[in-house]
Amino acid sequence: MTHPRLALVAMLAALACTSLAAAPAANDVETRLNALAARLAELEAQNQALRSEVQALRGTATAQPGSWGTPLTERVQAVEARVNQMQAPRPPVSVAGAAGPTVEGSVLGMAQHVGSGGGADGASQSRANWRGDLTVALPLGWVRSLGNARFDAFGHLRAGQGGGVALRPTYSATPNSIPFEAGAGSSETYAIVAQAWGQMTWPLDAKRFNDLPGSRVELTAGKMDVFGFFDQNAVAGDEGAQFLNNVFVHNPMLDSGGDIAADAYGLAPGARLSYLHEGDDTGWALSLGAFASGAGADFNLGLGGPLVLAQAEWVQRQINGEPRGTWRLYGWTNGRTTDLAGDPQRHSGWGISIDHKLGAAWNLFGRWGQRTQGDGAFDRALTLGFEHGGRTWGRPRDGVGLAGGWLHGDAGTEQTLELYYRFYLNEYLTLTPDVQWVRRAAGEASAGSFGVFGLRAAVGF
Repeated sequence: MTHPRLALVAMLAALACTSLAAAPAANDVETRLNALAARLAELEAQNQALRSEVQALRGTATAQPGSWGTPLTERVQAVEARVNQMQAPRPPVSVAGAAGPTVEGSVLGMAQHVGSGGGADGASQSRANWRGDLTVALPLGWVRSLGNARFDAFGHLRAGQGGGVALRPTYSATPNSIPFEAGAGSSETYAIVAQAWGQMTWPLDAKRFNDLPGSRVELTAGKMDVFGFFDQNAVAGDEGAQFLNNVFVHNPMLDSGGDIAADAYGLAPGARLSYLHEGDDTGWALSLGAFASGAGADFNLGLGGPLVLAQAEWVQRQINGEPRGTWRLYGWTNGRTTDLAGDPQRHSGWGISIDHKLGAAWNLFGRWGQRTQGDGAFDRALTLGFEHGGRTWGRPRDGVGLAGGWLHGDAGTEQTLELYYRFYLNEYLTLTPDVQWVRRAAGEASAGSFGVFGLRAAVGF
């Protein structure tokens, strides 16, 4: 039988050992509570600052009759939206580390018709095609041995079937940028690994306001879509939702003009190095890229004579962190392009890509491209246009877009016009009727005008 005093001593010893073992856990809990308390204090300070700004802006509007209902109103509304967002319930703090894979997909269907005046064989044509895309963004964690860099991977599968309508000779000749099929034609469905690249990111400072990433250095290498990193445009850069004609999707000098010299699908292996400086209101970036071109883009030749691009960009942000306007200036040179006879020739040039928001509904864009070395069907290109949201007529998720393009060559100036209306049916489905008009095809003054009519359906997740 155990003596009572011995039992008491044993119990006290056990409790002491348990307390010593639990001390680190208690300290860890206290550390986390302190971190959460600091974060709460920071959010409350931001909330108060935003409320003060709302009051100041309302005071300014009261002191300046006639200013309410102008961009000042939009700024106040944006601030109030941010305050409401900060007051909304927040999810629990995650301690799991980096986010998992992000998977996105889309299926595009397109039907187009061109009359006999624009068809390649002098007869009217109607064509349908579809394309499917699946992308996976995979965060692979930190690489401490390479300067504490974060490593991310990106994969892109693309499948499709069917071609677009064939036009009589024009400078652009691509009224539908969606078709994707094998060399065998529409008799088979075709799928490829469109993109597969990795990216190392070296953060230079902490995240900015609105959880925007801070300044950083990025190194990207692999098989890429060059236009995902150069000549970007928020209004004219996505054939699945915006303009269809290739002269509006990218800078005509690079794509329709052939200076990019990528593979048949506009893809190429290469690398890009970029420095991005981020502020709360503005940011800027410098990028340099080198991509295989010609036969090298098909992995059938070495990397000599690559496409080299350099780009400088400046972005102005709204108070909610979204870009209000972005200006991009870039230049290129490519040692594996060809002249009009098909003989090897170096092409060089420069371009500008601009997108800018005006108010809550107007999104404007403009591009300029000029070849400074080499011969092509055209040597200068200007494209201008806009997209207007449907809030004015009670459908804020709809959009109407209009763009005009002028391609100048030795024969003359070809003019292209495109108009679309994007119907938002639900968060997954949109329908877009599209009309295009081409005047003075291939710069010929005597060439008659013709139209191209189409309907695009887009399903995304």
